[in-house]
Amino acid sequence: MSRRHRTTVRAMSDMNLTSMMDLTFLLLITFIITFPLIEQGIPLNLPTGKTQVLEIEDKPAVVSVDKEGRIFLGVEPVTLETLEQRLRTMQTKNADLRITLRGDADVNYGAIVAVARMATSIGIKKMSMATRE
Repeated sequence: MSRRHRTTVRAMSDMNLTSMMDLTFLLLITFIITFPLIEQGIPLNLPTGKTQVLEIEDKPAVVSVDKEGRIFLGVEPVTLETLEQRLRTMQTKNADLRITLRGDADVNYGAIVAVARMATSIGIKKMSMATRE
């Protein structure tokens, strides 16, 4: 006759949170590192000039033109026609839309003028140009 030993299985009442905490801190560090890059847009060699810090309550749309003349809305590359459509859409949601033009110091001046002319033609009245001191 064989004897069987019965073992009871008890449920664990605590949970190991170490891996979840590691993941949380990893995500936090990732956001801390990438947030300044998202805020600034694409890297440009901005022209120097005397600047005045603007007190703006709402966040402006950032339009950048790199030295090859490519246009970006935020960090997304767009054509001038696509930019016009997107700005019109943004303007219907916010009638007081502001844009910040960021142009590389080596860009053809005509590309910046084309963007500014297009923004003015669709009714955007508040525009600023980004420079570095």
